[in-house]
Amino acid sequence: MVLKATVLPLLSNLESTLLDAGGTGFTLSQSLVSYIFFPLSTILRRNESSAIPDQILEKIFGIIAILCETWWWYCDIQIWDQIFKLSSSIIGGIEGKGKGKVRDDETKEAAARCLWAILRDRRAEDAPQDSPEEITINTLILTAKSPHLPLQRISLKILRALIGVYASEQFLPSILPGVVSSMTRIALGMSSKKGWVNGDIVALSLDILGLVIVKSLGDDVSIREGVVRSVVDLEDFINLADAPVVDTKQPELPPYLTPRTSSWLRASASQLHIAINSLTLLVTHPTPLALVALAAFSRTILASTYLTLPQSRPLLLSWLLSLSNCAFPEVSQAAHHALSELLAAASDARLSLLQALLEISKENLSSLPRSIVSQDDTKVEHIAGQIEAICRLATSSSTSSTGLGLTSISLGIDTLLGPTGGIEKWGFTLLSVLEFTSPQIDDNPDTINFPEVMLKNVLSKSTCNALARMLRALGKAAAKTASTLLEWFVSIGRHSRTNNAIAALWCAARLLEGISGFSLDEGGIAISSGPRSRKLERFARGLARDLAELWDEEPDFDSQTDTPHMDRQTDDSLLKTEFTKGLKIIRATLQVAEPRATLPTLSEGQPILHKIFRLQLLSISAGILQARYASVLIQVLYPVLHSIVSPTPHLSLTGLATLHFMSAAMSYASPANLLLSNFDYALDSVSRRLSRRWLDVDATKKAGDVVEECFDRLDEYHGYEVIVQGLVGVLGEVIKVIEVEEPPTQKEGQDDMQSSMIISSLEPLFGWLSHRKDLPPHEDAADHGPTPHTAWGATKADEKSDEKQSDGPTTQMKVAEDAEPACTPGQALTKQMVSRSIYFLTHASPVIRARILTLLSSATPVLPESALLPSIHLAWPFILNRLNDAEPFVVSAAASLVESLVKHVGSFMGRRVWDDVWPRFGDILKKLDASDDQNALARRGYGAVGTDSAYTHSHRLYRSILRTMTAAVAGVHMQDASGWQVILAFRRFLHKQAHEELQACARELYIALGRGNEDAVWLALMATCGHLTGEVAYLREYRWDIQDNVRVILDE
Repeated sequence: MVLKATVLPLLSNLESTLLDAGGTGFTLSQSLVSYIFFPLSTILRRNESSAIPDQILEKIFGIIAILCETWWWYCDIQIWDQIFKLSSSIIGGIEGKGKGKVRDDETKEAAARCLWAILRDRRAEDAPQDSPEEITINTLILTAKSPHLPLQRISLKILRALIGVYASEQFLPSILPGVVSSMTRIALGMSSKKGWVNGDIVALSLDILGLVIVKSLGDDVSIREGVVRSVVDLEDFINLADAPVVDTKQPELPPYLTPRTSSWLRASASQLHIAINSLTLLVTHPTPLALVALAAFSRTILASTYLTLPQSRPLLLSWLLSLSNCAFPEVSQAAHHALSELLAAASDARLSLLQALLEISKENLSSLPRSIVSQDDTKVEHIAGQIEAICRLATSSSTSSTGLGLTSISLGIDTLLGPTGGIEKWGFTLLSVLEFTSPQIDDNPDTINFPEVMLKNVLSKSTCNALARMLRALGKAAAKTASTLLEWFVSIGRHSRTNNAIAALWCAARLLEGISGFSLDEGGIAISSGPRSRKLERFARGLARDLAELWDEEPDFDSQTDTPHMDRQTDDSLLKTEFTKGLKIIRATLQVAEPRATLPTLSEGQPILHKIFRLQLLSISAGILQARYASVLIQVLYPVLHSIVSPTPHLSLTGLATLHFMSAAMSYASPANLLLSNFDYALDSVSRRLSRRWLDVDATKKAGDVVEECFDRLDEYHGYEVIVQGLVGVLGEVIKVIEVEEPPTQKEGQDDMQSSMIISSLEPLFGWLSHRKDLPPHEDAADHGPTPHTAWGATKADEKSDEKQSDGPTTQMKVAEDAEPACTPGQALTKQMVSRSIYFLTHASPVIRARILTLLSSATPVLPESALLPSIHLAWPFILNRLNDAEPFVVSAAASLVESLVKHVGSFMGRRVWDDVWPRFGDILKKLDASDDQNALARRGYGAVGTDSAYTHSHRLYRSILRTMTAAVAGVHMQDASGWQVILAFRRFLHKQAHEELQACARELYIALGRGNEDAVWLALMATCGHLTGEVAYLREYRWDIQDNVRVILDE
């Protein structure tokens, strides 16, 4: 305790002084170092090592480590040896004789730092010549597994220095198993349970692992020892079959050293492959430092052991390929740089690595369909990433990546993808497992992008993107066989009648993106303006023409046969992998053979997907040809416009995205500019597909064809406002002719409902009150006997004959009289027009919406209820939405339709008027009142209502609402609460400053209201004029002068 209390502060001050001096650049002289070291050595000599406290020993080691940074160059070898032994004994816990004292981790760390200061590599020519044989590597391996990170880190550094600088080549095979096992466990964190190991620890472990492998069984040392032979020239190739020559004069080795032999190499290589394979988990390590270290380890082993560790070559290459796709830029660059150096012309391992890369590509393409069917997204993404990385090597443009190696990769990919590489085999297998679902529509209206199509057997979006990137990379890498590969996929897509056609077009689109150097996902801005090959442009031009022709002859997807025929029963490569979940059902039958599965039926969306991928190919061809795409625009415009007007949302969006992409590729500012500049092409392509012309509607027989043709054209071109307006105008003329020729139908029960509900006289009530207590009249109570209930002489036979006759012509005539009469040709035509026109109530053009509402209003008096009401019931929500339309003339047309419906089918409109229409009219009146305040044509003055002109939208809307409510009050049963709201809402139009037409309409409304509830009308109008006081005085309005109109209304 005395030693600790007096010495520890002095040692702390000395350490801080030395650190400050070192920070200023002060160099300690040899005499000053000896002067400082003397008291430290005195403490160590005069006291037992176990008696020195940990804190004092930690300070002593820290000071010696600082001194050795300068003292190392001229330190006496005996002092160096004593410092080495002392530090090693503290780290290993072997102080003195017997069991040593267990020091804390901080003291061990200080001793390790002191050991690192005297052992670290400075310069090769100045390195000490005496190997430290007393130190045991086992001790450092034990401390390298310590949970104390600083101790673990410095122990790994010392171990790296011992193996790299001091350990001899003959000694390393003996420690190879222990070091490999320990470094593997440290890198994977098997000794701890906290998860991933720190990146710097993994980097140090992999560095030591690679160093000990290369120095133990690397190619150089194995060739020197005669274990393997290298083939450099023809003479080496001739002597390759001879047995390795072993030097008979090789000295005898000590028993603790392991000689290098062929059997030892085979056994060690097998065990090393198992250990290296266990490090595969490090590919997904979260820190870039560990991943860069793994890439460096793979490069070192591949470059230095291509003869001794051939079985580990594919594994290490797969690590580098995966790391080259890493999201961390430093990792991907390091891995790509390592692959480029290994495949460079100067690399000895180039030929063997090239062969391994091509084998990896072939195996991955063969196993990809099985992984897709099994829905193993992780495996699929891994395979796709490997192929993409190999293709990236073949297309690398960096100076360090050029050479014979990368050219060989490109040639190998050409062979694999070409007709001699089995494209029909692996291509059909891949197409058979690619099944697509309808794409999801993006809710973002600001950008127009191609909808993303997902695969059924792929669960994640990232995996689907990885497959697309793989195909793009294959297209970019297959320089010579690209056209052959594309033609094969496009041929399957054009002529096949199964799901293979859809998958083939998708694959062709992705391959063509890779060849052309841009992606549809990036939009038109990603198109490069560089020169393209004549062959590619010629192919894109022919592809656009061939695909455009498919819109004239749609493929029959009901057939289950392919034009390129193959014997699928004998082709083992096309055997479908079964992927089931759950329990297998036990069939309780005696049938031994399994039931054969039927061919899957195609869903309704498959032709739509076929069109979507055709449009994508048209877009890519536009990106390739750019301004030269104008030569095929006359064939391509119709498919694009036809898709835009499709009722299928994702097909319509794809057509619109195609038009935008074509506009950007051809350097147009917008799609509108493209269509305007090529309007003659668009008109020609559309007009050539109009199969019929119409001139008049005189004959009823021809009118049906005319109307059917109009609606067919409306379905195809409802996105073009000018065409739709012309066609709707034709329908309007037809309905006007029918309205003139056909007399209005007589609707049953359309009498004045308000009149039927009014009690005009109370005389019957008074008569009943005066005679309600009178006795009933006298009745004859005599019993006259039984009375017959049937005619005299009727028998059962007569009754049967009567029953038979009841089914005769008389009954049929009665049934015919009860049934509704058949529709006339004009009514049938009108019914057809109404049923097909209601879908245009939601058209984007307000003019078309208003014309359709006018058409329905004109058809209402023509059609009977049985033909009219089903369509009106179906379109009722759309009619109500038109009452909330932004355009006043559309609202006016909707109000006119409601007026016509109330007049002719009042029983049908009873609840609808008061529950649906009247609340919307109230909101409309409020909006019009607010908008009139800002209208320049509004009437000015106290209490003025409406506008001066009778041709404004607000005036017409006021008039439509007044007429509609007048018809509703007269033709529909009015509830008291709703009637009172109507009476109060329209008083403003009785003001003498309102327009005369509106005053007349308002008078008609209040007269109709008076027939239903005369007292309520009198009460409201008199209170408004100020003639009543009391509880109704709040109804008084001083701004409205309605005296004259009230007098006219009450006099009626």
